[in-house]
Amino acid sequence: MREVRIGKHTVGAGHRPFVIAEMSGNHNGSLERALAIVDAVAASGAQALKLQTYRADTITIDVDKPSFRISADHSLWGGETLYSLYEKAHTPWEWHAPIFERAASLGLTVFSSPFDPTAVDLLEGLDAPAYKIASAEIVDLPLIELCARTGKPLIISTGAASVAEIHNAVATARAAGNDQLVVLGCTASYPASPADSNLRGIPLIADTFDVVPGLSDHTMGIGVPVAAVALGACAIEKHVTLARADGGVDSDFSLEPAELTALVTETERAWQALGRPRIGPKDSEQEVLRVRRSLYVVADVAEGDPVTPENVRSIRPAGGLPPGELSTVLGRRFRVKATKGTPLTWEII
Repeated sequence: MREVRIGKHTVGAGHRPFVIAEMSGNHNGSLERALAIVDAVAASGAQALKLQTYRADTITIDVDKPSFRISADHSLWGGETLYSLYEKAHTPWEWHAPIFERAASLGLTVFSSPFDPTAVDLLEGLDAPAYKIASAEIVDLPLIELCARTGKPLIISTGAASVAEIHNAVATARAAGNDQLVVLGCTASYPASPADSNLRGIPLIADTFDVVPGLSDHTMGIGVPVAAVALGACAIEKHVTLARADGGVDSDFSLEPAELTALVTETERAWQALGRPRIGPKDSEQEVLRVRRSLYVVADVAEGDPVTPENVRSIRPAGGLPPGELSTVLGRRFRVKATKGTPLTWEII
């Protein structure tokens, strides 16, 4: 089983799901709100906080052409230019240090998605323990190589990516000497429909690319990520906000603090429930084994009496012959007298 160490946490099938809370632009332009989100994430029990590190002019250019606009029918950002959207959503670089410091003081592992080399430089200066490659950046192989050469683990989202593109990203990281890879199934739709989640692809990611698999989820609620854990997801990423009613670029598909706490709890329960690929009694079922049905003498009998439906029945508890032997013992005779409540065994008939 593959495992990846991120900060103080080991990510892999033998460990509880690694829950990553994505702040994104839900700070709504306020450092105070950003720090409050950090506090809420820490209180939820999630292991990690993730940022996005870019400026509008490092991720795009200020051009108002059709190809630089979000499609008009998009439910959240329709008609907005890429530059104006990223100008609103970005986390100012001078905020990174106080956010990292607050997160570390609360025991959170904190890292970010860099979108260009200057972002990597900033995050290296903050000693980020890992790098996240966003779905739209999976084709930016030079960026992936740069992140991989830091020696830090890489978490790669695969929204909208083909098998070949995922292969190229993974191969680029490995060629740079980095095999600490977590690859996330993802539907790059905001918000995403559960019907598009294709969770059965998670085991394929693990097997095809020999990586630790996970899910970056943009659906509403926590049902999809909980189900993903049952299919092998070892890391779960979800956007988080203080309150969806407050608005913000990503608030519509973000979890509120109580929901994030539920995600942490329920994904761990799903992981605990996986067990092993075997069928049979569990250690915790011993009491049920003790009281389940068997054949008992239900009326006092004398030596030589025949076994009849009136004096032998299938009842709880265990201790007698299996109920399936009833047709075999009916008509036989008792070797000894037996009182009501005696388990029926071969020795007494």
